[in-house]
Amino acid sequence: MLEVLTGSGLAASAGLNAYIPLMLMGLLARYTDLIELPSGWQWLGNGWVLAILAVLLAVEVVADKVPVVDHVNDMVQTVVRPTAGGLAFGAGSGSETVTVSDPDTFFSTHQWVPVVVGVLIALGVHLLKAAARPVVNATTAGFGAPVASTAEDATSVVMSVVAILLPVLVLVFAVGLVVFAVWLVRRRRHRRRERAAARAAGFRV
Repeated sequence: MLEVLTGSGLAASAGLNAYIPLMLMGLLARYTDLIELPSGWQWLGNGWVLAILAVLLAVEVVADKVPVVDHVNDMVQTVVRPTAGGLAFGAGSGSETVTVSDPDTFFSTHQWVPVVVGVLIALGVHLLKAAARPVVNATTAGFGAPVASTAEDATSVVMSVVAILLPVLVLVFAVGLVVFAVWLVRRRRHRRRERAAARAAGFRV
């Protein structure tokens, strides 16, 4: 079960930032003993792969903090983040970590399952993030974009670390995402009612 939580946390992290969980796994596998990637995923620790991920991460960090550009970036990332989530879940759920010593038993017969699960988790988080950003930009005249983006990047880092070292805490993040999703839906409904009331008032005038 812990390997599922590890994979889920890494996939959710990829939904916020595609490159942070992949780069973190690669760095930890290359330079520490905190995670040992399965044989099919050891390429994540390759120096060239890490360098490419670092460049892509730098571009993502900058683009996601500029209003309007962040919306275009989210459109592009609709493909990238779920893909990264699938890779993160597949690699993370099959890795040996400080809390998981026998990861191969859970997905021993269906190796494609964790990748698909990771894609779906990352896509869900990405869609939640993409839906929240216009609300933040509209309510703060665009000034909230860098703050929201920085918070998302920090959450992605923390969630990735937690998924590897203390996977049980991924459940806390899951509850937080559900609460945020409920708040976002209510906020969007409230804004629609406000716009409808404003249009109605205009017609009366």
